[in-house]
Amino acid sequence: MERSNYRGRFAPSPTGPLHFGSLAAAVGSYLDAKHHQGTWFIRMEDLDTPRCVPGAAEDILRTLEAFGLHSDVPVLYQSQRTAAYEEALQQLRNADAAYPCCCTRREIADSALNGIEGPVYPGTCRNGIPAGRTGRAWRTRTDNATIEFDDVLQGRISQHLERDIGDFVVKRADGLFAYQLAVAVDDAFQHITHIVRGADLLYSTPRQIHLQHLLGLSTPTYMHLPVALNAQGEKLSKQTLAPAIGRDDVVTTLIKVLKFLQQQPPEELRGATIEQILLWGAANWRPEKLAYCRQLPSDH
Repeated sequence: MERSNYRGRFAPSPTGPLHFGSLAAAVGSYLDAKHHQGTWFIRMEDLDTPRCVPGAAEDILRTLEAFGLHSDVPVLYQSQRTAAYEEALQQLRNADAAYPCCCTRREIADSALNGIEGPVYPGTCRNGIPAGRTGRAWRTRTDNATIEFDDVLQGRISQHLERDIGDFVVKRADGLFAYQLAVAVDDAFQHITHIVRGADLLYSTPRQIHLQHLLGLSTPTYMHLPVALNAQGEKLSKQTLAPAIGRDDVVTTLIKVLKFLQQQPPEELRGATIEQILLWGAANWRPEKLAYCRQLPSDH
């Protein structure tokens, strides 16, 4: 079958092995791409080197392979893309859309109001660094911008960046580029048209769209899936000690993922191969079945 112009991706961070929630996001993005005869990418977001666990990237790729989830192109590693992020930062600086900041986290916490993701940067260095201080990080200006987009599952999302987030970091004080900038740059570099990922990333999307606007990049279509929770109602993550996905009973786990995604796999799929299950999943993919379980980040 001829491929369409659809280009989707799964972009894990190698901070540990895949757990059920991250596998569900991978399967959801894969099925959406294959349902539309699209190209599916795996991108390893290994930019935050202090948090990356040695061997985790290779383990993640082995797990994805065990579940039949193969990238249609070679895997892109963010750690090899520093020059592209530097170029994007220079573009922001040239447009006076980024500025150096000397503030520490403690200073911000002591003088900031709380927004949707913690303290809102109060703009201390927006018009220049105070005398006797030097810049530690780079921030991008939000300048009263309201970002709105229509998420396929979560509906209309509107965020006033300056009030809800504040001018946000694009290059950290430790010299590493921030997630928001890297994601915006790499999605454009890979010509990603559709992003299917967990709802825990929903409220970071307006920052990425803001950067897309500033850098003259196109905005993909977004679909944020409900995240998997543990028995305490917490998002499955390394912090909540989510167990790693095993590679011994792949069929059973894959069926559980399809059920979590509300895709109602028939009982006979339990005797199918991994390839047959994924083919069924792609052919019968109906993300609208998830619409009744919309889940904003504040829900967990």
